[in-house]
Amino acid sequence: MASLLRILTSEPLAHKVNQFRLISTASSLLTSNHHKKSRHVLSLLRTENNPDRILEICRSASLTPDHHHLHRVAFSVAVATLSSAKHLAAVSHLLDGVIKSQPHPKPESFAVRVIILYGRANMLERSLQTFHDLERYEIQRTVKSLNALLLACLAARDYEEARRVYFETRKEYGGIEPDLETYNRIIKALCESNSTGSSYSIVAEMERRRVKPRASTFGLMIEGFYKEEKYDEVRRVLRLMREFGVHVGIATYNVMVRCLCERKRTREAKALLCGVMSTRMRPNSVTYSLLIHGFCSEGDLDEAMSVFEVMVKSGCKPGCECYFDLIRCLCKGGDFETALVLCRESMESHWVPSFSVMRWLVHGLVGSNKVDEAREVIAQVKHKFSRNVHLWNQVEADLSR
Repeated sequence: MASLLRILTSEPLAHKVNQFRLISTASSLLTSNHHKKSRHVLSLLRTENNPDRILEICRSASLTPDHHHLHRVAFSVAVATLSSAKHLAAVSHLLDGVIKSQPHPKPESFAVRVIILYGRANMLERSLQTFHDLERYEIQRTVKSLNALLLACLAARDYEEARRVYFETRKEYGGIEPDLETYNRIIKALCESNSTGSSYSIVAEMERRRVKPRASTFGLMIEGFYKEEKYDEVRRVLRLMREFGVHVGIATYNVMVRCLCERKRTREAKALLCGVMSTRMRPNSVTYSLLIHGFCSEGDLDEAMSVFEVMVKSGCKPGCECYFDLIRCLCKGGDFETALVLCRESMESHWVPSFSVMRWLVHGLVGSNKVDEAREVIAQVKHKFSRNVHLWNQVEADLSR
C-alpha cells in the first residue's frame, strides 16, 4: 500500500494509472493461477484411489484444511476417499501432520477442521483425542473446538458421545461457556436420536444463560417431532417460538413442508402452503422445490407440473434439482416433449441431468420419431459438458444403426 501511495504522489498521472493497472493485472493473474492449481489438485484427488498418491498430492500442493475454499474442499475429498477405502492410517498421517507442521502459535482453526474431518471419517476416537491434546499442541481450547467436537459426533452418528461431550467433557475443561451453535448441535443430536422431548430442557438452559434461541433452533425440534410423529409437540414448538419472540417465517414452514414430503404426505404439505399464502406470507424457491420433489417422488406428475407453473409465475427461479426431478418424472411418464423443453431450459443455465436420465430422454425422443431432436440433445451435451463424451459417442453411434 505504501509503494502504491508513492507511485500516486510522485509520477505523472498516465504513468501512475499504467503502473496501477500492471499491479492489478499481476495480482489477478497470481490469484487466477492459484485457483487453477487448486482446481487441478481437486481434479486429481477426485480420480485417485492410491493412498500413497493421495498423500503425495496433498503434500506437493501444500494443502491445508483451513486455507481458501478450494483447499478445504480438496482436503475433505482426500479424507473422504481414504476413509471410504478404510485407509485409516493414511487419514491419521494426513490430519495429524497438519497440526504438527504448523508453526507456533498454532491456530485453533486448524484443530477445529481436523476434529471435524476425523468425525466425517468415522474416526471419532481421534476427534476426541485431538480435542484432549490441544494443550500439547499449545492451542487454546475455546467453544469453537467444543462445537467442532459436537459436529464430529453428529457426523459419526454417535449421539451418546455427543451427550457426554455436552454434559461432561466441557465441564472437565473449566466449563467452556456454550454459545448458540453449541446448543443447536446438542439439540440436533437429541432430535436425531429420537429424544426430541429432551430438547425442551436445553431451551430452558438457553433462557437461563440468556442465549436467545433462533428459528433454526426450533426448526431442529420441529423436524425431530415430525420424525417421531408427535404432531401436538410441533404445535407446541410453534407456540414456544412466539413466546420467545422468534418470527415463524417461511424458513420454519419449509421445514414442515420438507418433513411432510419426506413422509409421502405431499398433498398435506401443499395444503399447508395454501394456508401460509392465505396469511400473505410468500413461499420461496425452496418451498416450491420441496413440493415438486415430493410430488415427483410420489409419481404425481400433474401436481408437480402445476406447482412448477405457479413457481415460475410467482417469479421464483427454479434450481437445478427442480429441473432434474421434473425431467426424470416426465421421462418416466412418457412425456418426452415436455421433458425436452425443460431440458433445454436447464442446459441454458449449464445444468445437465445425469447421464442415465439424459439417455432415457434421447431414447424416448427416438421412440417418438423425434430423431433430429435426439441428435440435437446429444450435440448440445457434448458441446457444453465434456464429461461422458465417450458414452455419448456410443449412444450416437447406436442411433445411426
